[in-house]
Amino acid sequence: MAELRLKQTGTIQLFENDNTSKITIASPASLGADRTITLPDANVTLASGTMLATDGSGASLTALNATEITSGTIPDDARLPTVGVDKGGTNLTSFATGDIVYASGTTAISKLAKPGTPAGEVLTFAACASAPSWAAAVSGISWQSVQTSTPFTAVAGNGYPVNTTSSAITINLPAGVVGEQVAVVDYAGTFDTNALTISANGSEKIKGSTDDVEMRTERQAGVLTYVDATQGWVLTSAAPDPGIAPNPFIVATGGTITTDGDYKVHTFTGDGTFTVSNAGGAGGSTTVDYLIVAGGGSGAGTFRAGGGGAGGYRFNYPNPSTGGTSVTATGYPIVVGGGGAQLIGGKNSGSASSGFSISSAGGGGGGPYCAPRNGIAGGSGGGGAGNPAGQGAGGAGNTPPVSPSQGNTGGAGSPSGPIQGGGGGGGHGATGNTGGPGGTDGDGGVGTAITIPGASTTYAGGGGGGAYESGNPGIGGTGGGGAGGYGSGSAPGVAGTVNTGGGGGGAGGGPSDSYGGAGGSGVVVVRYKFQ
Repeated sequence: MAELRLKQTGTIQLFENDNTSKITIASPASLGADRTITLPDANVTLASGTMLATDGSGASLTALNATEITSGTIPDDARLPTVGVDKGGTNLTSFATGDIVYASGTTAISKLAKPGTPAGEVLTFAACASAPSWAAAVSGISWQSVQTSTPFTAVAGNGYPVNTTSSAITINLPAGVVGEQVAVVDYAGTFDTNALTISANGSEKIKGSTDDVEMRTERQAGVLTYVDATQGWVLTSAAPDPGIAPNPFIVATGGTITTDGDYKVHTFTGDGTFTVSNAGGAGGSTTVDYLIVAGGGSGAGTFRAGGGGAGGYRFNYPNPSTGGTSVTATGYPIVVGGGGAQLIGGKNSGSASSGFSISSAGGGGGGPYCAPRNGIAGGSGGGGAGNPAGQGAGGAGNTPPVSPSQGNTGGAGSPSGPIQGGGGGGGHGATGNTGGPGGTDGDGGVGTAITIPGASTTYAGGGGGGAYESGNPGIGGTGGGGAGGYGSGSAPGVAGTVNTGGGGGGAGGGPSDSYGGAGGSGVVVVRYKFQ
């Protein structure tokens, strides 16, 4: 049965209706045995939850309804004050499930609407605030198994015990999202022996710097929180706080970059700049290894022509005496030489390649049938032409002279016989072969294999000499050398392979003029330790 409360000066009187909806009022005012109040000639219907107040005389009742109670119903035994806007309340015109009412002053109350995304939010007070607000709850760290491999990539929200007993370890942070965290701890107490390096994702920052953080203290631990793009990951908890440590490894750009174990490899197939942004330091890397191969010479045109010499081949890998070439934070221009152009009747040398103040000479062009028949000197020399009137000499290699040698001499052309052959161009690994009287044996000199790109690769092979009609042409030397031409009529030489510095093959055939093969372009390869 609903309970009604009368508000009267000095006294609170309680009444019940007889049917939960009606109070019978008659005269004179009295409280009957059935607990009804009667006033003259009146029946009053009251909604459930209505409060009644007297005017103090005992003869008049006032109903307090929705004008004083802004929302909801009053259950049995409720004792609510009037909380309308006109009674010191704010933002009280409507309510939704989950809204909170709080005191906003000594005589006023306010409403805090439920959060728009309530999942995981908590009620909190901001610094210096007197009113509550909603905030996202901070989730705990999910600790993972002990990490012993390097590098490994962290996942936001995870903690990692890191064991550096065997070796130093690098942890790569995930892409930063505001509020996400990653925790680390020295599992075995060995950070002082083998450090933990913390590296940000791409160009993101740690403590406002793009440099890595190193933990080098025994039993060190820390929690990193991503705050924004300016500061990146900030150590919100650390014991002790690790400072920013300069990256001890070289950081550079330029060319096509690949990875070979702990090494970065930059391959330039055309001109460019090797730009060093961080020159490294103790415990990391400060030097680079390089291979610089120039463009190969073209094989000569006409017929019975000499093969082109390979481009000069210079390197400092491996170089135990110096341990590589030191670099500073600057840009190093890289030039990649082109191969000698294909042509009839002449001879074209390749172009030089250079980098780090080191230049490799272009390969010498092969000698043509018509005088002068000699191959051209170069990084490796071109082969001489075969001619019954007098053989052409092979061009000198290692021109200009450097130590160690950048290439070898080309082979001479056939000196006699009805079927003369041109000499093979010199390669970095061997001289070119002399053309045989039967148009045979004019093979190009072999190149040299090197593992600086990662896998073993051979560069700077000489081009094969051309053969006359039914003779056998010279084979191109391994490392990109092109084979010589042969057969009756036009028999062009084969071009050297691009970006190997291989020499082009000499033209063969009969009296008809033929093209010599173009020389292969050069290449520059740079590598350094990056982790």
